[in-house]
Amino acid sequence: MKNLKYILLAAIFAVFSCEDDFLEVVPETSIGTENFFNTEEDLNIYINSLYNFPGTGIYYNDRATDNAGTTGNTELKTMMVSTPSSTTVTGGWGWGTLRSVNLFLENFEKADLDQEKMDHFEGLARFFRANFYYGMVKRYSDVPYYDFVINTDDTEALMKARDPREFVVEKVFEDYQFAIDHVFVDQPDGAINNWVVKVYMARAALHEGTFRKYHTELGLQGTANEFLQMAEQITNDIINNGPFAIYNTGNVASDYGSLFTNANLNGNSEVIFAVYSEDQVRNSGWGETLFGNYEVSPAKDLVQAYLKADGTSYTDQAGYESFDFVTEFEDRDPRMYQTFAFPGWENNNTRTYSQGGGIYVQQLAKNFTGYHQIKGFVNLTDQSYINSLDIPVLRFAEVLLINAEAKAELGNITQADLDRTINQLRDRAGMPHMTMGVGTDAYQSAKYAGISPLLAEIRRERRVELALEGYRHDDLMRWEAGKLIEAEPKGLYFRGLGKHDLTGDGIEDIVLLPADQSIPEDKEENSLGVQLVYYRAGSVGENVGVFLSEGTSGYVVATVERGTFDDPKFYYRPVPANQVRLNPNLTQIFGWD
Repeated sequence: MKNLKYILLAAIFAVFSCEDDFLEVVPETSIGTENFFNTEEDLNIYINSLYNFPGTGIYYNDRATDNAGTTGNTELKTMMVSTPSSTTVTGGWGWGTLRSVNLFLENFEKADLDQEKMDHFEGLARFFRANFYYGMVKRYSDVPYYDFVINTDDTEALMKARDPREFVVEKVFEDYQFAIDHVFVDQPDGAINNWVVKVYMARAALHEGTFRKYHTELGLQGTANEFLQMAEQITNDIINNGPFAIYNTGNVASDYGSLFTNANLNGNSEVIFAVYSEDQVRNSGWGETLFGNYEVSPAKDLVQAYLKADGTSYTDQAGYESFDFVTEFEDRDPRMYQTFAFPGWENNNTRTYSQGGGIYVQQLAKNFTGYHQIKGFVNLTDQSYINSLDIPVLRFAEVLLINAEAKAELGNITQADLDRTINQLRDRAGMPHMTMGVGTDAYQSAKYAGISPLLAEIRRERRVELALEGYRHDDLMRWEAGKLIEAEPKGLYFRGLGKHDLTGDGIEDIVLLPADQSIPEDKEENSLGVQLVYYRAGSVGENVGVFLSEGTSGYVVATVERGTFDDPKFYYRPVPANQVRLNPNLTQIFGWD
């Protein structure tokens, strides 16, 4: 049985976590502070109400990056195809979480506990404040900083201008450091412990260090290494002193993928922190829209990032641009087969899929690539298992990747460092080791101009290992690589119309018809006695089921126009116009109006 104390967080004390606008302050007495914060139980209940860690949504969060397209709306997708302003980009300016944290910090000392416990609770609250503020820094850069609850008559605080990024980040890392110094190591599964704090601090340090290094518009390049060194030092500590290891039973075909479809991550050596679920107690919220032609549509660019099984670059092969679906999945990094539905993959969890179970034939549709995600997809029909799915929020794999990247950015990485970080991940996948002498890869160099081949390869490893877990957007933003999102996501390649094998058995599964031909009522069967699936194919704009880049051949066209990434403007968001009207001191930066 999982520790239910930490999977019943949201329902216990939601009253304390209201998402007020920062000007919509509420008197403290409205939530009864005079009768609360008196016992350890009170403090635990309140801290638990601040938990807001991601669930199954992580598997959707690479949408609208170069990893995946989407038919749904995302903020950046809309910005790139419109003329955004502070009147249209209005999300994110919410301060209820900060108020809840500061309210705790102003009242928790009423409890009569020993100093060690008091420091632990203060550390937890300051951890949440650090997470909140670093999220605001990533979105807005300069933001007003408050370490107290704003009273309704505090005009000075309510009319405060934005504080500089450097000041706010300094406060963020002061909070992280206090939390590292005081949050307990030993905590129940599902509760924040000292290791969790360290991972979040290392993640923020890597982000800030690389963001300052590559974003010259900030003028903070000279301080970048301070944060990269911090990321290196913290992850060194976790690697050397933590109880974690890459989950590796020797089964290269399933060890990686099993982390994302597991109903019992308790005690898993790789999982530093998880969101735990329990059937009929706290259901996971998992939905089948992860797979198929719904929201997530993986891009060919991500598929091409995976190495060959022998460690060579897939994109070094002559003619790779026109390899068909079956060919491009031959002899690849095993993580690829645990991330995408591959030729011959068997679908058991049919639910809403009209073609039914069995060997899956890639479904084609307009606005989708034809690639389908199975990472995070529970290919079972047991609803109790699905309800109990655990989400690995923090993996030791990320710690290893942070360490390798920080060292490479600092220029002090060695082969021994690669062996204890990147090559641990490759060992799990049965892949050849990365070496210091890695050559220049044209595919990678075209993406990230001006960095070393080794750093480019580390970025590839990060992309592959963390694919479709929601990291890609932040990575592109901190590397100043937003322009990569402009490329329209490509889908499967077809050399022409006619019959095609998509399952890898050499027997045709689908038929692509020309735009002027109707799908027959009497459909042909293949040699297995299975009816062929028919699609009318043509150019964008034609009345067909599938768009091909050349009309009768080429890539499946998923998104016709991604729009323009306005650099540096789109690395930041505007303060919503209604907030500026209330407080004119909240000026806009980086071209926003």
